[in-house]
Amino acid sequence: MVAVHSPRPTTSAANPFVEFDRASWSRLAAATPLPLTTADVVNLRGLGDPVDLAEVDVVYRPLSGLLQLYAAATGALHRATSTFLGERATRTPYVIGVAGSVAVGKSSTARLLRELLRRWPQTPRVELITTDGFLYPNAELERRGLLERKGFPESYDRRALLRFVAEVKGGASEVSAPLYDHVTYDIVRGRRQVVHHPDVLIVEGLNVLAPARATADGTSSLAVSDFFDFSIYVDARTQDIKRWYVERFLKLRRTAFAQPDSYFRRYADLDDAAAVAKAGAIWDSINAPNLAQNILPTRGRATLVLRKSEDHRMHRMRLRKL
Repeated sequence: MVAVHSPRPTTSAANPFVEFDRASWSRLAAATPLPLTTADVVNLRGLGDPVDLAEVDVVYRPLSGLLQLYAAATGALHRATSTFLGERATRTPYVIGVAGSVAVGKSSTARLLRELLRRWPQTPRVELITTDGFLYPNAELERRGLLERKGFPESYDRRALLRFVAEVKGGASEVSAPLYDHVTYDIVRGRRQVVHHPDVLIVEGLNVLAPARATADGTSSLAVSDFFDFSIYVDARTQDIKRWYVERFLKLRRTAFAQPDSYFRRYADLDDAAAVAKAGAIWDSINAPNLAQNILPTRGRATLVLRKSEDHRMHRMRLRKL
């Protein structure tokens, strides 16, 4: 797919977003340093995501500079508000949400942003949390009849996730989150990830932009996204995401699935045709409905939408106007 490059971002009075093509977006960071190397990018990218140093230069370097501007402005507003209210100004972590479908590459986006932001002198302490750790353990999902709906909103301990993000945003000196093992496909009992009052917290997950749910009395509760200062939705055509999911499934047969303790060990010995059929069936029955019903509808709530083309390259960026 070839992106059509316009000379400048496009906008209209009726649109709450300003849109950039790849070329105009890349020009936003002419003076922003690129501290990552090719080896760094290879180590950070997800399986099946071919992001390279050139993509980081064009897409993520401008984004890291933009996030620094937003974080600095938010910090200044917080200090000014504290002064106005007669409160003692304390540093509040800047919280970024990263959402998108399974296999779209949101994990690579989150990891790349973490490393780029860590290299800015204003934000040396950057932590990344994935919402996988807040999935209910498999035994609990099975008890609730939700094991086949893993990744759907009801499969998460949303109260625990909300409490975690609220405590970090509130300035707690130490907050911990459960750990998830993608090999065993379950929560790791007795182990947690500890976050120590970061400058920036990145929260990555399928449903992090979901709105608040209505309570029994008709009022709305809080949503995790209420604590976000900036949010990113990684987007692509559904047919492309399905293809990437199947391709990743095929690669996992030779890696994670082949491990003796893998939850998906039974798929490691499938031949190509059977593996493609199985991956397609899983996508059609679980991931596609979750995307259509719960994930894609949250795209319009993001501060920034990064749109991928069929070759995984970002070709359009849509930034919400201030």
